Amino acid sequence: MTTLVLVLAVALVYVVRTILVLFAFSILFAYLINPAVRVLQRYSLLFKDLKGPHIFQAYLGFLILLALLVHAFTPDFRSRPGALANLPAFADSVASGEIANNFGKNLGWSDAQTVRFRTFLQGHRSDIETAKQTVQRSALQMASAVLVIPILAIFFLSDGEKLANQLILLIPTSSDGSAVRSLVADLNVMLQRYIRAKVILGMLSFLFSSVALLALGFPHWLALGAIAGMLEFIPIAGWIIAATTITTLGVVTHSHWIWMLALLGVWRVCMDYGISPRVIGHELEIHRRSPYLPSWSEER
Repeated sequence: MTTLVLVLAVALVYVVRTILVLFAFSILFAYLINPAVRVLQRYSLLFKDLKGPHIFQAYLGFLILLALLVHAFTPDFRSRPGALANLPAFADSVASGEIANNFGKNLGWSDAQTVRFRTFLQGHRSDIETAKQTVQRSALQMASAVLVIPILAIFFLSDGEKLANQLILLIPTSSDGSAVRSLVADLNVMLQRYIRAKVILGMLSFLFSSVALLALGFPHWLALGAIAGMLEFIPIAGWIIAATTITTLGVVTHSHWIWMLALLGVWRVCMDYGISPRVIGHELEIHRRSPYLPSWSEER
């Protein structure tokens, strides 16, 4: 019976995995804008006792910031408003290998390099076509997620406490549920501090990557730094994707990608063994003992 229940639970999670991912990203987004909502609610002259208007203000500010970032980081789309409509044609040129001629001409490649790149693309034409079809199928789902996640996040911010109280009432307990409420409150504080720690780590990665990219003469250094900072939220795979993207662009643009890769490796070691444990340990108040380092309580 236990095995059957476990199998059914795993199957249920697999069936509703898309919904669970949407809820997870919505909760993450809610925790990201929650500090701004609290600041607005604390210093606002109007609607001090209401949370809804301040959620709307914080969300509107987030949309304005996102629009400014897109406007700053996509000069090609600004100069060519119809660039998004040409994406299918761009994918066809990649699959056929014709884009190799444009790359070779713009980047100063030799004829042999251009031919090798075109041959490589033509050899993987089926894989490129499969990836194109997958992206086209998932484009609608991604657009729907972009619309649904903020709506769910606003719901969690406005009625999250009421929802948590209703769920606590469903738990059969011998007492009045004060222990469960205390546990939920502790988890809420812990998640807030963890998100704050990840934001701090993301900002540090953004600053380091941007300065290093600018010093090494990489194009679009600010956009690449922003990508590195945002991918810091994804454990393990985030920095790998960021490093791969930066290195690939460095190879294509003939920048100092070897030096940049070495700097990213050094930065990763510093993050994993120095900065990240201290920031997360300080925010979550994780006490540790070491023969060489004092505990967090002794440092405070």
